[in-house]
Amino acid sequence: MNQVRRLKPRCSILGLPPLKFQVSVQEDKEVPSSTRQKTLDLKRLDIYCIHQCSVLRKTEHLRDLQEFHVHEKRSHSHAHGTGDEEKIMTRKQKADQLKSNEGKESPKKPKVEADNDQHNGKATTEVAKEFEEFCKSVREHLSVAQMRKILEANGQDSSGSDASVVIKCLDMLFYGPLEKCQICNGDLEFDGNRYSCKGTYSEWSSCVYKTRSPARKQEPLKLPDSVLNSPVAELVKKYEDPKLRPHRYVGVTDKPFLGMMISLMGRLSRTHQYWKTKIEKHGGTVSNSVVGVTCLVASPAERERGGSSKLVEAMERGLQVVSEAWLLDSIEKQEAQPLEAYDIVTDLALKLYGKRGVYKDTRLQEQGGQIFEEDGILYNCVFSLCDQGGAINEYCIMQLVKVPDSNLHLYYKKGRVGDDPNAEERLEEWKDVDGAVKEFVRLFEEVTGNEFEPWEREKKFQKKPLKFYPIDIDDGVDVRCGGLGLRQLGVAAAHCKLEPMVANFMKVLCSQEIYKYALMEMDLDAPDLPMGMLSNVHLKRCEEVLQEFIEKVKSMKESGPKAEAVWSDFSQRWFTLMHSSRPFIFRDYQELADHAAASFECVRDIVVASHMIGHMGDDTLDDPLSDRYKKIGCSISPLDKDSEDYKMILNYVEKTYEPVKLADIEYGISVENIFNVETKEGPSFDEVKKLPNKRLLWCGTRSSNLLRHLHKGFLPASCSPPVPGYMFGKGIVCSDAAAEAARYGFTAVDRPEGFLVLAVFSQGEEIVELKNPPEDTKPLEEKKVCVKGLGRKKPDESEYIDWKDDIKVPCGSLIPSEHQDSPLEYNEYTVYDPRQVSMRFLVGVKFEEKDTVMDAQD
Repeated sequence: MNQVRRLKPRCSILGLPPLKFQVSVQEDKEVPSSTRQKTLDLKRLDIYCIHQCSVLRKTEHLRDLQEFHVHEKRSHSHAHGTGDEEKIMTRKQKADQLKSNEGKESPKKPKVEADNDQHNGKATTEVAKEFEEFCKSVREHLSVAQMRKILEANGQDSSGSDASVVIKCLDMLFYGPLEKCQICNGDLEFDGNRYSCKGTYSEWSSCVYKTRSPARKQEPLKLPDSVLNSPVAELVKKYEDPKLRPHRYVGVTDKPFLGMMISLMGRLSRTHQYWKTKIEKHGGTVSNSVVGVTCLVASPAERERGGSSKLVEAMERGLQVVSEAWLLDSIEKQEAQPLEAYDIVTDLALKLYGKRGVYKDTRLQEQGGQIFEEDGILYNCVFSLCDQGGAINEYCIMQLVKVPDSNLHLYYKKGRVGDDPNAEERLEEWKDVDGAVKEFVRLFEEVTGNEFEPWEREKKFQKKPLKFYPIDIDDGVDVRCGGLGLRQLGVAAAHCKLEPMVANFMKVLCSQEIYKYALMEMDLDAPDLPMGMLSNVHLKRCEEVLQEFIEKVKSMKESGPKAEAVWSDFSQRWFTLMHSSRPFIFRDYQELADHAAASFECVRDIVVASHMIGHMGDDTLDDPLSDRYKKIGCSISPLDKDSEDYKMILNYVEKTYEPVKLADIEYGISVENIFNVETKEGPSFDEVKKLPNKRLLWCGTRSSNLLRHLHKGFLPASCSPPVPGYMFGKGIVCSDAAAEAARYGFTAVDRPEGFLVLAVFSQGEEIVELKNPPEDTKPLEEKKVCVKGLGRKKPDESEYIDWKDDIKVPCGSLIPSEHQDSPLEYNEYTVYDPRQVSMRFLVGVKFEEKDTVMDAQD
């Protein structure tokens, strides 16, 4: 018989913004789901009536405070400014600069103005009072069964819980029956803030259509005889005529922090005064203390630094400590986002490192537990589900673990991302191996709607609505677990036999930190899924989905809400495949480039790093850094600072660099060291120097991508959205401006070190000059020409120099070009054949603030 060793029932949570209720279930009591749902429904119904009236009563106060909301563009770190400030991201230019593509991007939502004070001659507060009294009378005299019949008679959805039926019926009787969703023909329902569609758009997504002013049927209500004979018949018939119905006012406000007190701490990307102004503008207040506050906003680097007394006090008080992204996203979405999704102090140590990894929370690895394997199948599955229409972002873990001198253990965990305490979790010990396997298979089919063996053996899978999708992980160790920790780095470098500067460089590449930070900045750092150990099958699937969507959007005829629905469907599909701690809905090509294409390429490169680095903590080697250096298979040597090449590169940086601007701060750059590089993969320097029209050009890259570049050479872009960096197709892109490369190499305020790459780049015999993206990039890719994208700035040609082997170095001062209407700020060079590009130098740089006075540190 099975032994259940630990059982933590999942707590059901229902949110009706801005209020939340949680039903706790005792571990030693079995509470029927029907009872739990009924409790929630009753609470929801009470909240509905209270909430709607309070929203309406606040109208006059809010109207005095309202200002139009200005959408702040999301960046790769979710922590950038607005207005005329430059957007510092993986791909720099905004897509709305590309005038040739207007109408093909997801349309932005128009600003919504406050509704008129008067509704059929009645003030908003009058309508609120009238609705409150109406609800009270109808609920007193009509049963839920009668309300279901009323809904059915008027073509409205009568399904759902009792509370849901009451809410829908009261709304319909007072304001009129709702039309169907214009996107999916589903049913609309008031959720406390607006009317949301409850329909399904595809197997990947629920419909996310929302509106504050839904269309209503302009026809008299149909009332069953039981209602016409009830004590409230006259009251209900009063609103039967569409012309006499009040108009529902749903309060529109850009006050997401209303009633909140927020504390700020330490070094942020914007000054404390900036955020104080923003928070107060959006309804909140700022406190210097953490006593009585809603949350503390700080930089993720504070935890690495050990934190100030303010951080320690906040943690002792149990306060949420969140990143600036919470402020930005709350303002953008006009409602406070869940604090737990932006937490920066909870231990985010990776709990699962790969296909053979035993999930950390089981503690079975401490007993020598290993993933059970039978007939070539490893019984270890992880799943993801992102459905933003249903406010779902969940993960699921299933494992069979064999412990020496013990029985088989089945582990199952399912929960919301960022809400680990309320996850459903169980660990069972099975004496019967066949029984454990059958239960594992049953659970797989339950959570996915698919059979287990066709997935494991052939990767055959059909996504089902509101069911999980398996994230296929590889057999290896995620570099965030396998790389060197902070305490191991110094020891490893001290024992390394490589040249000291090269040893320090390898220390960076083999550190867990650069990979952790990269995934954190992309919101792909949830601890339960090893995003650094995805299989090639899964990566290929992601790439295909991304490419298919871009082609679909380029030819899309839909506009308005229907176009938004297409973007929403892709977003939910993408964040199911590429599991994120903070999914959102893509709105344009630029966001697609920054947060889908660039993120995919980064994850792809981190997976290569994971396989190369392995598990360094388990190494018995005396010199693990030298061992990994040999595996990379390239030659790296420091360049003599007195050499002509070093001086040439310093001059090239100085002439073609312009400060990177992040919010209010400008960053200059200093060169720390330069390495000479010769890779074994891809073309050698000797091979490329024989090709025509050669230039020494800049390439920007994250530190987390470097190891793959050194090991495998440059890869073409994964897709071709019409934005800078991708606009000329799936090619390898370089620039003649260090300023361009620096935007890619810049990491964050708290991590100022980065790398720029210099490559020998052959333009070939045929060079095509363009300043706007072509309608179709495939002819360029097939002909393998070189495309020179013409920027608004260019190096002064009179200052170019000839380097060795007929290679030109465009190291002239940046001057305005004759192409001021170009979407590109600097020239871009694109080739489609990797054999035309050879990495030559690695330039280690440090970004330094220029003439900035920061707030005093807390």
